[in-house]
Formats: sequence, structure tokens, C-alpha cells
Amino acid sequence: MKRQAVRTDVAIVGAGFTGLSAAHELNKAGIDFVLLEARGRVGGRVESKWNGLGERIDSGGQFLCEDMPELMALVRTHGKTLVETYVKGEVIAQPLTGEQDAERIYYASMAIRDRMNAIAPGDPTIAGLTVAAWLDRQNDPGEAKAAFRSMIEGLWCQALEKLPLWHLIDNDRRITNEMSELQYFVHETMQSLADDLAEDLGDRLRLNTPVRTIERRLGGVRLASTTGSITARTALIAMPPMVASKLDFAPPLPVALEKALGVWQSGAVIKMQVRYPTAFWRAKGLSGMVMWRDPPALFACDVSKDGGHPALVVFVGGPLALRWRELGDAALRAEVTARLKEALGTDAGSFTDFSCRDWTDDRWSGGGYSDLIIDTSATDAEQTILAGAPPVYFASSELSPSFPGYVEGAIVAGRIAAQKILSEFNPQ
Repeated sequence: MKRQAVRTDVAIVGAGFTGLSAAHELNKAGIDFVLLEARGRVGGRVESKWNGLGERIDSGGQFLCEDMPELMALVRTHGKTLVETYVKGEVIAQPLTGEQDAERIYYASMAIRDRMNAIAPGDPTIAGLTVAAWLDRQNDPGEAKAAFRSMIEGLWCQALEKLPLWHLIDNDRRITNEMSELQYFVHETMQSLADDLAEDLGDRLRLNTPVRTIERRLGGVRLASTTGSITARTALIAMPPMVASKLDFAPPLPVALEKALGVWQSGAVIKMQVRYPTAFWRAKGLSGMVMWRDPPALFACDVSKDGGHPALVVFVGGPLALRWRELGDAALRAEVTARLKEALGTDAGSFTDFSCRDWTDDRWSGGGYSDLIIDTSATDAEQTILAGAPPVYFASSELSPSFPGYVEGAIVAGRIAAQKILSEFNPQ
């Protein structure tokens, strides 16, 4: 293959929703750019694949709600069909308790979360504390603490022993939805929305183009990829911090920035979709939602697109995902099936397809759902990364002022980064 040398104004590295959103902002402003993506697809941690029945399913990011305005606007602009997640009926708690006890334990765990979020992230009394250490100090019943651990490790896909308390509080405060984040999913898959955004960019999007080196030089940057070189005035690294930290920068990034990129760890999550001939749980008056306290960070809910496609999605997060990934495909399927049968009845074992996507240590994204800071002292890491090393800038959902770690956050982060670059190009 002939190697190419390209000149442009902005080189964007990473075509997840952050990179795609930045590209669209620059495009609207008439700025020349190229968008470089290592994979053979766009979307980043949003992904779809064919299941064994020949149906396209979300194997990555999937859900959204009315309180995510930027994502909802894109979904509507591109004519996507929203499916309302089925939640009618009883929610099953595991280990099994009566419905009243399950409700009591859930509200007790949410009270712990509310108490945590009432603490200011900068409160000196929590300096150096992990979430696990703080939880140990609480006087709540053990079952409430177990439910809290399961909820947090399931949502953030990290062990509480690694997660700084101030960082979790700061993240949680930026996630402001009042509607359930599971309110909707896209019938055509969330990946189809990423594909639509990519289609609008034409040949300025370069797939299968992993960037190896980013060289800061007089008047701009030079990026070396597997297919050639790109010279630009500015580079925007639209990748999760941990993946960005593995790029080769020349000269090396400033010490503070290099350190700030190095304090993150990607979450660990495995996502499974189980298809059934019928939505048997609905016939039993169940919602299909199962919340496990033990093992922690295991969760299931109904993702049936319509009456003809009954399905449950199962998420395994945090330390449990790291343990269960060692089981191998067959044993993992058997483990999850046994848990579903215990919660929903023997019909849960009679599926027509079982699809699994292991996001732990993903080559190009690091993991899921997002990266989190694991250094309790790194309170300035986000601001250091956002300042960048001009003409090299960084953006990702993790750094978003709203909905960090979500597709909504990625869109917001990409647009903010693009506006920052535009202001550099056109100072007032």
C-alpha cells in the first residue's frame, strides 16, 4: 500500500462519539480536518454485532434517557426509533428476599449513595480515602452496604478499594438524570447513529488507521500512522485517558500531563444478550430486571425490541468481570444461565441465542464503561489533561462536565474541545 502524506488544519485521533462530535463542529465552522480511527468502524465503546440468529444487537453502549439532551437530539435528527425499556412487573433481588425486604434494602443503599454525594469532593476530611474505606466507616446494615457495593461496582466497573471517594462523588454529581438511564434504547442500535454521523464526514474519516506517534513541532504537529503521515496545525486526542497515555509523544509530554494521563484505569465489564422464544418473565408478572447483591455488580434487564424479539441483557462488572472472564466461554455461559434460572425460573435456561462481548482489556478502548482515576491524590488530573500541551489537546467522555462515561458525555466533550480549537484559530 502506498503511504500517504496529508496536510490539514486539525487531526482528530479516535472516532468514538467524542471524535465524531468534534469533527461535526469543525465541519460546521468550515475547518479542514481528518478523523483517524484505529478500528475498522466508528463508535468507540458503542458497538453492534450480529447474534447467532442473524439479528443486529448492541454489544456496547446502548441506553439513553430524556435527560440526555444532546444524544436525544441526535437520535431524533437522524430518525432513529426509540424502544422504551420494559420495566412493568416485579424486580427480582438476589439473594432472594421478599418484595418488601428488597425494596427496603434498595432504598437503604440509595441512602448511602445520597449521603456520599452530600460530601464536597474537596472536603479535606476525605482526602486519601477510597470508597471502600469510607463505606467501612458507615453504620448501615451489612445488606445495605452489600447492595451499595454491587450498585457502584456495577455502574463504574471498578473495585471500591481502588476508587477515590472524591472522584466518585465528583463523577456522580455530574450525572444529573432524573429519568432512569435505562429509559430507552435505539431499535436500529446505537452503533447505527455513530454510522450516520460518520457517513456525513465522507473521506475525511480514515478507518483502520492507528496512530503511532504524535510529534509536536514548530507551527503544528505531525502524526505518524500505519498508512502514512498527517501534518496539522492542531491535534485532538479523542480517546480515553488510559489509551491516550500509551501513545508515543515526541518530545515527551510535560511531566504533569504525562502523570495526569497515567492515573486512570479502564473499567472491566462483560455484556451478554440472551434471546428467548418468548418473554416468559412477563407472563409471570416480572419485569425481567434482576439486581444481585451477591455476587456484586451483576445485573439483568429486558431489552426486547418488540414482541418478536424477547431478550434479556446481562452485565457483569468490576472484580466479578475480571474473575468470570477466566472461566472461558462455555463456563461463563453456564454460570450466567444458572444465575438467571435461580432468579427467573427454569425457562431462563431455554434460550435461542447467547451472545457475549468481553470488554475487559479491550485493545483500542481499554475496557468499559469508562476510565476512572485510581490515585486518591490526583485531584487535578482532569484539569491538567484538559489544558493539554498545545497544539495537542485531549477530550473524552471521562472529562465531560456532564454525564462523564456516557455517550451524552462524549458528545458534550467533543463539542467543547472543538470550540476550544476554533477559539485558538480565531481569537477575538
